[in-house]
Amino acid sequence: MPKISPTDWKTQIRIFQLHGCQYKRKKGSHHILTCPNAMRAVVIPEYDEIDAEIIRSNMRTAGMSRERYFELLSQI
Repeated sequence: MPKISPTDWKTQIRIFQLHGCQYKRKKGSHHILTCPNAMRAVVIPEYDEIDAEIIRSNMRTAGMSRERYFELLSQI
């Protein structure tokens, strides 16, 4: 299994939207998405490169597995 590498914020938004999350709003430089079975919102900062730690945290929040993440990443 490959490592989760940093990607830009636009790619992250597309991945989570493909997973079923919906774009809710933007506050400052942070994009807020809501996921169907998540207890809280997924927050994606508007960085050129989002660190793997933030990506993993958002994946846990959305209930997304590593396999699903790489599957969606390959579709983009």
